[in-house]
Amino acid sequence: MSSVAFTNIATLVTNDGTLEKGQLGIHNGATLVVEDGLIASISRSTPSGVDQEIDCSDRTLLPGFVDSHSHLIFAGDRADEFAARSHGKKYTAGGIASTVKATRLTTDAALHANAQRLLDEALSTGTTTMEIKSGYGLTVKDEIRSIEIAQHFTTESTLLAAHVIPEEFAKNPDDYVKLIIESIIPASKAKWIDVFCDQGAFSTEQSEAILRAGVAHGMIPRIHANQLEAGNGVQLAVSLNAASADHLSNSTASDIELLASSSTVATLLPGAEFSTHLQPHLGRKFLDAGATVAIASDCNPGSSYTTSMPFCIATAVSLLGFTVEEAVLAATLGGAQALRRDDIGQLRVGMKADLVLLDAPSYIHLAYRPGVNLVHSTYKSGRAVTTWQK
Repeated sequence: MSSVAFTNIATLVTNDGTLEKGQLGIHNGATLVVEDGLIASISRSTPSGVDQEIDCSDRTLLPGFVDSHSHLIFAGDRADEFAARSHGKKYTAGGIASTVKATRLTTDAALHANAQRLLDEALSTGTTTMEIKSGYGLTVKDEIRSIEIAQHFTTESTLLAAHVIPEEFAKNPDDYVKLIIESIIPASKAKWIDVFCDQGAFSTEQSEAILRAGVAHGMIPRIHANQLEAGNGVQLAVSLNAASADHLSNSTASDIELLASSSTVATLLPGAEFSTHLQPHLGRKFLDAGATVAIASDCNPGSSYTTSMPFCIATAVSLLGFTVEEAVLAATLGGAQALRRDDIGQLRVGMKADLVLLDAPSYIHLAYRPGVNLVHSTYKSGRAVTTWQK
């Protein structure tokens, strides 16, 4: 058994609401001890006999960020599309087709290397758990290989064969739905099943058929809903007990109330809102209604090409109406809830020691100093996986 003690922690964020120490369960000057990858104790004293001691004076220790929505298996980029939006072009998700073309032509090795590059970026900014979707293959072969590559990196793999209707099925979209249900889903070993239920993507009826087929195959549902226009995606998510409904930019008051009264997490994607100029103060609507809220990077080459959860925290505060505390909670515990994980997202005895150590005396600096990487070290199961000498 190995052990490490994080001592003299200026600000320890636990997310433990039972402590009566505010929304984030804050400790000052505490010591956190990790034994064999799990949190063993949180106290005011330093135990003897630990293998390693890390002095955290003037630094903040918090749970590793949980990114519950990303699209890392792709090739190429869409920088020109981003630039076009700066000239006033509206985001329609139509550019996905160009990423599909590039991805289909790219080798497994190149897709793997690109995903590794992005994951390394995410680790360097404090992300310790990342969900990864398919969705840029849209054939049996390409969707299955996308999931297999994703599973090299995460246990949180999501089949998103229902991302858009591929060009070869444009005149027969129901035939593509049939291909997903009869061929892609049965061949996939993904944990999650997802669908883009929105304008220009999949109808409510198509989405329900795909999600139910995934559930019958042992997958757990989640959904892209209401990004481009209000629809029935939230109602579908709640009726199927989906783990999360994501994007939600054009949700109605009744959608928000429905999510707030359900166990489905409202996952908001600040990077996409930043890039596509959609709905300001979006988060405030869900938070005030009492919904469980997560934020995630939505890392993808079209609408949110970022792996930085600290950037998403700062953007949630500046654009979506979150307080700093709400944004930090959504990026950690909220993400864990969106993945139905009870071993991460909080710092409590017995939980995984997935941690982020900031070169800052307070978590507030995550939003106060946007664009600056404040991460000193990232730890998974108590082991440093990135360390920056500053």
